[in-house]
Amino acid sequence: MKEKKQLKVTFLGTGTSTGVPMITSKHPVALSKDLRDKRLRSSIVVSWDDINYVIDCGPDFRQQMIREEVASINGILFTHEHADHIAGLDEIRPYCFQMGAVPIYLSSRVLCVLKKRYDYIFATENRYPSAPKVAITTISHNESFCLEGVKITPIEVMHGQLPILGYRFNDIAYITDIKTISGEEKNKLYNLDTLIVTGLRKEPHVTHFNLDESLAFIAEIKPKKAYLTQISELLGLHEEVEKELPENVFLAYDGLKI
Repeated sequence: MKEKKQLKVTFLGTGTSTGVPMITSKHPVALSKDLRDKRLRSSIVVSWDDINYVIDCGPDFRQQMIREEVASINGILFTHEHADHIAGLDEIRPYCFQMGAVPIYLSSRVLCVLKKRYDYIFATENRYPSAPKVAITTISHNESFCLEGVKITPIEVMHGQLPILGYRFNDIAYITDIKTISGEEKNKLYNLDTLIVTGLRKEPHVTHFNLDESLAFIAEIKPKKAYLTQISELLGLHEEVEKELPENVFLAYDGLKI
């Protein structure tokens, strides 16, 4: 039997769609001096050997890659088409200079949106010379695939009325923007070492888990450890909230490596 790859996850960003602090905000979290309360838009890089796969490419992508000194990437997996998950796509150009085309993995619906918003990237004629180039692989929640020896299982969750994808890399799963999930998709998430999931805020939200829903989900899935991400100012101060969590549940923060 092949030995499973040892995976490392780096949290590139752990904030909600507005980032933390939000522009104009005077919330106590926005004014916090704790660096763990400064949150760029949610994204991770999953690494093994010399391989780096990024999940989502939001508006803070350039800043995140520079901060973490990510010298090369092997591809980007997209969860869905909202701006906080795709708005950094043009920033992949330096990686294109290295490798020609950056592989991207996404649903056919997300691909259609990217082609509309970034038509110059997908143009086949009269391309701007320095426009980013991508190598497209369309995926769905119905089929797993392998990347460099690691099994990737897409998991469909509902972001309100919008079906989006989470991803399981061997025994680590990453799920953002979840409000509901079917029993069939939930079955893909058992026997995890690590579950990373939305922990938006304490009050209920129409399209995301709130804290109570996230903790109930974690208790049902029973990973060895869980990390909350996609956090808004309304969840509260990192130092205070983490004291309230079960012993195997942690608040992620930008730059955290697990």
